[in-house]
Parts: sequence; structure tokens; C-alpha cells
Amino acid sequence: MRRVLLLLPLLGLLGLGVLFFRGLSLDDSVPSALVSKPFPEFSLPVLEKSGESMTQDSLKGQVSLVNVWGTWCPTCYAEHPYLMELSEKGIVIFGMNYKDQDDKALAWLDELGNPYAANFVDADGRLGIDLGVRGAPETFLVDKFGVIRYKHEGDINARVWNDVFEPFLAELKKEGQL
Repeated sequence: MRRVLLLLPLLGLLGLGVLFFRGLSLDDSVPSALVSKPFPEFSLPVLEKSGESMTQDSLKGQVSLVNVWGTWCPTCYAEHPYLMELSEKGIVIFGMNYKDQDDKALAWLDELGNPYAANFVDADGRLGIDLGVRGAPETFLVDKFGVIRYKHEGDINARVWNDVFEPFLAELKKEGQL
């Protein structure tokens, strides 16, 4: 009986380990409630142009990406070279500099290059709350009418672009948006 009692903590720990490793394999992505809805209204300062602001209407007229980034985000740093490639291929990307400092963001863009058509500053994170941002980077695919068609959490790289974004772009092309 004593041996069984001694084995109970070990069996419990083993069971917790199995649950832990099972949890690691689950999909933790949360679908955005904003997919198929207009980009939320906003009026935020443009990072590169002091005194100017940008609104949700700036996103209309072309299919674009809105990329949530910050200098404090190591994954944003890893993603940046691929965003530069996309920009060079003609993909319109707007940056949402999220909970950051303007001077650090401007220095980052000077050093690494600027793939963004424009950057707007969400210093207090209010637009991020409206968008359901859970962290950075996150990227929204916005159609030419300003409607969010897809939300991606995490970095964009060649695999994600080919497997996820290209099918959405093909659909938009069928709809006559490209």
C-alpha cells in the first residue's frame, strides 16, 4: 500500500506532463470578429509627417496590408526583410506603429528600410483594442473598399505568404479588386 501511495505523485506529474504537451499542439489562433467588416474608424498621426493624420478612408481604393509592428517586437524585426520584399513587388503595406516611441520607430525605419506606404501611430493602443490585436506582429488584409478580409497573427514569411495570403489575393482578383 505504501508503494502505491509513493507512486501517486509520480503518476499525477506524468499525467500533467501529457496534458502540457497535448496543449502545445493545439491551435491557439482566435478568428477575428472583424473579418468581412469595415476597418474600424480612426484618425491617428502619421509617423513620418508631423502634423498629418491618417484615417480608415486612407485604406480604401486598393487592396493593402495593415501591419501592426513595434521596435520592441523581436518577431517584427525578423519579419521586416520579407515586408521589404513584398513592398518591392508592389504590395501596398500600411504600418500601424503600436505602443512605441516615435524616435525609435523612425530610427528603425532609417536603419532597416521602410516597406510602408505610410505609418500611423497607435501610441496608446486604442485602435489595437478595436482591432482585437493580441500582440505584434499582426497583419490585416484589407480590400479596396476598406473591408478586412483576413487577419494573420505572427510574422509574414514566404511560406505564410504563399499558403495563406496568395489564395486570398486570388479570390480578390476574381472579384475584380486587383
